[in-house]
Amino acid sequence: MTTYLYPEAIVSTEWLAANHGDPDLRVYDCTFYLDYEEGTGRPYSVRSGRADYEAGHIPGAGFLDLQGDFSDQDAPTKFMALSPEETAAAFARHGVGDAARVVLYSRGSPTRATRFWWMLRWLGFDGAALLDGGIDRWLTEGRPVATGTERYAPAAGLSVAPRPQLFCGKDRVRAAMAEGACLLNALDPDLHAGGNARYGRAGRIPGSTNVPAKALTDPAMGLLVAPEEAAAAFAAAGLSPDAPVVNYCGGGIAATLDAFLQVQLGYGDVTVYDASMSEWAKDPALPIETD
Repeated sequence: MTTYLYPEAIVSTEWLAANHGDPDLRVYDCTFYLDYEEGTGRPYSVRSGRADYEAGHIPGAGFLDLQGDFSDQDAPTKFMALSPEETAAAFARHGVGDAARVVLYSRGSPTRATRFWWMLRWLGFDGAALLDGGIDRWLTEGRPVATGTERYAPAAGLSVAPRPQLFCGKDRVRAAMAEGACLLNALDPDLHAGGNARYGRAGRIPGSTNVPAKALTDPAMGLLVAPEEAAAAFAAAGLSPDAPVVNYCGGGIAATLDAFLQVQLGYGDVTVYDASMSEWAKDPALPIETD
């Protein structure tokens, strides 16, 4: 039977409610929204989820602002990671230390939370988990919420033992194309096929296959799909746990859900192209294909 290898990295609302008093527990709302635009020359504007967090969040939870506090403000594309040291310092300011047990959640899509999980893993921190179903499931179950803003006391620091291979740039993508490694697009099928030019040029990185991040959660319940369903989706796309996988999307967000589940299924060489189509589609020197 197919199972997820790191069940401690996926926690239920029941588990969170039962462990809420753990002094080492750190819970964070990671929500933000992408407001898609036309005629502006950019694919979307980024809207923080802070207002929704302040209107109602899991009691005790802090708020993490990906674009505001954890991304390179000088980068030409949104959401580009800071250095490992800067990222660790940002987490420490929000209360994440080496002994913390971190639970991450978001509204609507778990991809916002898996982006933070992936960054923590990139730093070498393995004490983070995704709240399955996010705050949407928490609210559906009628569990308590708090309003306003809450913050954990800053941690003394967060150790860094980087796994630099977890993020990559366009040179690694080019090499993957030449090597025949699997390139996996986590965007919706219309973007993959070339029916939508949101990122500049319509289409995908040549040779890539498609497992949309949306296909990896149950649309009715918001929970992650069962291990055997995720394994079947990746296998149908031509992936193998023994072969390298380069995941990409629009800006390195949706791709982290695919990458998270690949790690859970025992894939040994998994990376996320951080700038993704926000960079690739804008560069006419880089090849692109459509159906």
